[in-house]
Amino acid sequence: MKLKTKLFGHNYEFKSLCEVMAKANEEKSGDKLAGIAADSAEERVAAKVVLSHVTLEDLRNTPAVPYEEDEVTRIIQDGVNETIYKEIKNQTVGEFREWLLDGTTTEAMIRRTSKGLTAEMIAATAKLMSNLDLIYAGKKMPVPATCNTTIGLPGTFASRLQPNHTTDDPKGIMASVMEGFSYGCGDAVLGLNPVDDSVESVARVLKEFDEFKNKWEIPTQISVLAHVTTQIEAIKKFDAPIDMIFQSISGSQKGNEAFGVTPQMLEDGRDIVLRRGTCTGPNVMYFETGQGAELSAEAHNGWDQVTMEARTYGFGKKYAPFMVNTVVGFIGPEYLFDGKQVTRAGLEDLFMGKLTGLPMGCDACYTNHIKTDQNDIENLATLLVAQGCNFLISVPQGDDCMLMYQATGYHDMPALREVFGLRPIAEFDCWLEKMGFSENGKLTPLAGDASVFLSK
Repeated sequence: MKLKTKLFGHNYEFKSLCEVMAKANEEKSGDKLAGIAADSAEERVAAKVVLSHVTLEDLRNTPAVPYEEDEVTRIIQDGVNETIYKEIKNQTVGEFREWLLDGTTTEAMIRRTSKGLTAEMIAATAKLMSNLDLIYAGKKMPVPATCNTTIGLPGTFASRLQPNHTTDDPKGIMASVMEGFSYGCGDAVLGLNPVDDSVESVARVLKEFDEFKNKWEIPTQISVLAHVTTQIEAIKKFDAPIDMIFQSISGSQKGNEAFGVTPQMLEDGRDIVLRRGTCTGPNVMYFETGQGAELSAEAHNGWDQVTMEARTYGFGKKYAPFMVNTVVGFIGPEYLFDGKQVTRAGLEDLFMGKLTGLPMGCDACYTNHIKTDQNDIENLATLLVAQGCNFLISVPQGDDCMLMYQATGYHDMPALREVFGLRPIAEFDCWLEKMGFSENGKLTPLAGDASVFLSK
């Protein structure tokens, strides 16, 4: 494997594939914090040139964490379709990129080939792509999934209704729930980040969500984003109604240990919700991810944050999730410094997740100390919908009062649907029309009027 090139009259030589992968990455403050980023734009281009000549076989043989040391690596490597892998292993990353972008390469061809890929191959390909490349290729890879309803079908765009409250006050939560549904949000999931993640509180919120969903016959999914073990205990102890099991996951075993999660816990959660949950399935897992998580936990093994994020998707694929949400700007400027880096990360994540075979969505968001603003996030949201994003997060006025960060708002979801000529998930679309909130795909004057839900 040749890891050197001459460029701009200068000889560049890299010590390892790990170094090439890090320095070929677009500028990220997290990679700089880790001390692995390219020193200049010229060195970044040189690393990309070298990476373009690396074969897919080279990448498979160089996982970010050795097979013997890491269960995430074992899950990814053991899941490779060896027949398909043998067909593509001699391709270079540059050749594979060209194949993905070729106008004659179809969705079916990509979906089959993806079964022979590892996360490192997918990350390497993303590093050679421009933003438009990521959008164009991502659009070619729809990934639907089915829980109670089906997300990701052509012509649809969904949202998670996120009614967080600073004290988990039931009245405050339900006020946000009613407003959100009236704007056409929540067809992906009605999901709360709890302040109190005790088993009793989680079960109480789930029961309230389930009662509201059933009373108004809303075709959607419900979830409370507590730890997987808390959700399992809520089912066992209180018979809590759960449509999906949530968990944040990582791209390394050490990273997952920082989240307090193991593969067996995820298997147990998936098993119990399939047996005792309120869903119809078969896709019953909800994962959240985000670039920089492994670095923040000192669990990246010297590799860059794009590669570790790709490994997170390779790990999550094992559990056939209904939705995977990359929370791009939540960790902070130490990992993604400004709007440009947040935008790049969102497009990379969606591309890598979809190429892995996951039903991807995004929380296009930022904390208040990142050098970005709401226009940047609306730009990203628009690009993500163009890329074929299954869903985005929606919070009241784009401001989450509990998590203290900014995201996309309830009103952004119908606007994006109208701009792109998209509709909500089919059953939810029909429900909105039945309730009078929309007509022929557009909101009516009842939109935003939560008092409709107080009529009976």
